[in-house]
Amino acid sequence: MNPYVDVIFRSIIAFFSIFFAARILGKQTVSRMTIFDFIAVVTLGSVTANLAFALEVKARYIFLVFFIFVLLIYLSAFLSLKSKRARKYVAGDPTVVIENGKILEHNMRKMRYTLDYLNQQLRQKDIFSIDDVDYALVENNGLLSVKKKEAHLAVTRKDLHIFKEEVKLPIELMMDGEILLNNLKENNISKEWLFSELKKRNLTIESVVYALLTSSNKLYIDIHDDKLYSPMDVE
Repeated sequence: MNPYVDVIFRSIIAFFSIFFAARILGKQTVSRMTIFDFIAVVTLGSVTANLAFALEVKARYIFLVFFIFVLLIYLSAFLSLKSKRARKYVAGDPTVVIENGKILEHNMRKMRYTLDYLNQQLRQKDIFSIDDVDYALVENNGLLSVKKKEAHLAVTRKDLHIFKEEVKLPIELMMDGEILLNNLKENNISKEWLFSELKKRNLTIESVVYALLTSSNKLYIDIHDDKLYSPMDVE
């Protein structure tokens, strides 16, 4: 076989192999990764690259390695679901870096976590002073979870004794000029009501890009002609 054709053929097989492996292993492997997830992804990527380019190695051997790694990763994930001890070994434990407002330097040194990086992650949470933090820990996926000191917590509805009995989710009624009949049916909304609301606004179904019944029971409608002076979404 022509080497170029061989590379093309193997690359296509490699692509679909890694795609199906990701589907089998689940979303967590391709989201915010733990150390184990990172190792799994790098390993699968390396094996897949060899499948595409290592012409001197027979494809069936690389496939064997590939499926062995997929099986090992799948079994590790399965054991993590069934056993807390296995889950702790595979994913690790969160590491506390601030406790009662005090920085735990020893824990930070163990994972080579610097003050600069701590401050960076705090700023990403809109915290610009470590003095505002009561408790912080680094999760298994490297993200920082933070509890602020009581004095710096945002005021909530509960604090103000403002309660709402029922919170409704927004309901999409129309999209791209088409009525979403299933959404109307599931929420007991009649087409007649929708038609009457459009008529009040001198609109037709064809003129509507998007219609939404908001959580506050208000109807939001976006039409094709937004009547903007200099629209940015022109063709």
